[in-house]
Amino acid sequence: MRYLCVFAAAVSGLLFCACSTSEWVNTNNPRANYTLDYNACEADMMNDPKLQQGNKYFVQQATERCMIKKGWVLREKQ
Repeated sequence: MRYLCVFAAAVSGLLFCACSTSEWVNTNNPRANYTLDYNACEADMMNDPKLQQGNKYFVQQATERCMIKKGWVLREKQ
């Protein structure tokens, strides 16, 4: 019974975390430039020969790294 309670608590915690939303924030750049920066990063990543194999996960990860280099930070909404 104890393990069932621990399991239920763990599942509840995971579901709670999965429902949270996040957004990209940059203190030095207005929110209106987010789309421009994101599209530029994504276009750069799509032109990279290593990422042209069609794996969307790798393109997404590379795009997020590019956004971080441009000063954007992914934060949870409060």
